[in-house]
Amino acid sequence: MPPASPPRALRWALAGSVIVMIAAGGLFYYASQLAAAKRQVNHNEIAVIIHAQACEPNALTVPAGRASFRIINRSDRAVEWEILDGVLVVEERENIAPGLSQVINANLLPGDYAITCGLLSNPRGTLHVTPTAESDALAKAKPSMVAFIGPLSEFRVYLNSQGSALIKAVSALEQAIAAGDLSQAQALYLPAREAYQRLAPAAQRLAELDNAINARADYFEKREQDPAFSGFHRLEYGLFAQHNLDGLAPIAQRLLSDVTTLKQQLLAQSLPPEQLVSILVRNLNSLADVRAASGEEERYSHLDLNGFAANLAVTRKVVELMRPLLTKSAADLLPGIDSAISAFAVQLDGLQVDGNYRTYDSVTADQRQQIADKAKALAAALDGIDPALGLTGLK
Repeated sequence: MPPASPPRALRWALAGSVIVMIAAGGLFYYASQLAAAKRQVNHNEIAVIIHAQACEPNALTVPAGRASFRIINRSDRAVEWEILDGVLVVEERENIAPGLSQVINANLLPGDYAITCGLLSNPRGTLHVTPTAESDALAKAKPSMVAFIGPLSEFRVYLNSQGSALIKAVSALEQAIAAGDLSQAQALYLPAREAYQRLAPAAQRLAELDNAINARADYFEKREQDPAFSGFHRLEYGLFAQHNLDGLAPIAQRLLSDVTTLKQQLLAQSLPPEQLVSILVRNLNSLADVRAASGEEERYSHLDLNGFAANLAVTRKVVELMRPLLTKSAADLLPGIDSAISAFAVQLDGLQVDGNYRTYDSVTADQRQQIADKAKALAAALDGIDPALGLTGLK
C-alpha cells in the first residue's frame, strides 16, 4: 500500500517555510552588501578617539588634499576638535556629544599642524601632512591674486573699524563692572557681544585668543567653577546666572586686554583669498549645527538672536565686498546667495518684538530649526563661491 501523501495544509506550510528562509537569506545578503558598501564609502575616514584627557592616536600623518576625520567622543562631556596651523584654526567641529561621533572634512596643504583633544587643558596632538603630486600641481596653478586685493583690503578696513567698536563696547562694560553697577553691566553686555559676533568668523581663526575670549564653560574641567574659565561667558554667568559682580572685575580687565590684542592680531595676520568666504561658511555651519538648536552660546543671558543677526551682518558685508568680482566671474551665483541672505534675515526679523530680538528661551524648537535651516542654506550658497573663482583645493 503506497504511503499516504501529507495533508495539503502541511505541504503549504513546508513551502511557506522555504519561501521565508529564502527571503530571510535575501534580506541578510542585501543588508551585508549595504554594510559593505557603507564601509567602502567610509574606509578612508581616519578615526580619532577623544578620551577624558587625550586623543587616540595623538600623532597623525596624512597625504595632502582632502582628508576625512571621524572624531569619536568617549569622554563624559561635549567636546570640540580642531586642526591648528600655528595660532590659526584650519578646521574644527564643536559640541561633539558624549558617545557620538562627527566627521570633519579638510583640504590640507603640506606641513605640520597641531590638533586639540577635547578640554582646553588637554595636551595637543600633531598632524603631519605630506606633499603629493596633486598638491604640488595645485600650488603652481593658483589663480591670480590681483583680483582679490580690493575685497581683502576692504575687509581689513572692516576688521579695523569693528575691532575698535569691540574695544569701546568692552571698555564700557568693564567700567560698569568696576563701578559695581549690575544693571548697567547687564545692559552693556549686549552691545559688547554684538560687536564680537560681527568679528567672530575672523576671530575664530585665532584659536588660543578666541578661546580666552569666547570659550564656554563646557571646555574647562570644572566648568563654571574652573579658574581658567574667563572671557565673555564668565562675565555672562556672573551677570545673568549669579546676578552679582563678585570676582568679575579682573575678568573684565583681562577681556578688555584680550579684545585689544584680538584687533591687533586680526590686522597682523594675513587672510588668504580662499579663506575670506570659508570663514563665513564655517561660522554659519556652526550656527546651524550647534548654536541654533541648543541655545548654548548665550545660555545665561539668552541673547543668541542678537549674535545670529551680527553673524549675518558680517556675511552681508563680505558678499558686498565680493559682489563686483562675482558679477564679473560668477554672476549666476548671486541670485541664490541674495535669496538665502534675505530668507535668513526674514526669519530673524520675525522674532523681534518692538524692534528688539526675543530672548532665546522664548524661541520654540520649530523656530530654532527654521533658523538652522536658513543658516545652513546660506552656508551652502556661499560654499559655491570658491570653486567658481578657482580657489578650490587651496584652503
